[in-house]
Amino acid sequence: MKDYFRTREAPANIDNRLPVARPGLIFIIISALFFLLGLLLDWDCFRNFFFVLTLFIIWFFRDPARPTPPPGFGLSPADGRVIVIEDVQYNPYTQAPAKKVSIFMNIFNVHVNRLPLDGRLLSQTYFPGKFLNASLDKASEHNERNALILETGEGRVAVVQIAGFIARRIVSWVREGQSLERGRRFGLIRFGSRVDLYLPPDSEIMVGLGQQVLAGWSPVWRSRT
Repeated sequence: MKDYFRTREAPANIDNRLPVARPGLIFIIISALFFLLGLLLDWDCFRNFFFVLTLFIIWFFRDPARPTPPPGFGLSPADGRVIVIEDVQYNPYTQAPAKKVSIFMNIFNVHVNRLPLDGRLLSQTYFPGKFLNASLDKASEHNERNALILETGEGRVAVVQIAGFIARRIVSWVREGQSLERGRRFGLIRFGSRVDLYLPPDSEIMVGLGQQVLAGWSPVWRSRT
């Protein structure tokens, strides 16, 4: 199995107090060290390249603090654009009908994922797969992905992290059996990627196709909790 998927202990990562996601720190440090090397050796092109690269990595792994809105609706698990809203007769993760909402994250979006509802993590399953463009419908079925099943006041909700054409690493910071809070960070997908939500079939969707949403902030459906 290719070693793309990573899990980490939750406490150190969910309550991140840094302006960048912790998995990005190693890349920032390495790039900054190369910049300093170029500075010391007076290699202009080398120094300038790694200066720009360091700024890009810091920007890409940015992790802005966001207050959690009051209850009454389920939150978006990802920053990005809504590309799918549909009814599915069979949700492969909960083996039941569901309302599916898919959010596509491009390289310019924040890539830290947040929980849509309070709940207990019943299961977390990693699926090896391809790296098709995450905006394609078949990415939900064929791409590398990590599926979380939450037991919530709404019933079972599936949140699926999907790697895209460029993404080669899904990071999860949660463990099965944990009680998790709405709006909290639960993972990250590097570069262009996607998150699929499978909701109870009677969910009242509050977003439209093409709408831009923010993780842990934008309402996606009306909630009873």
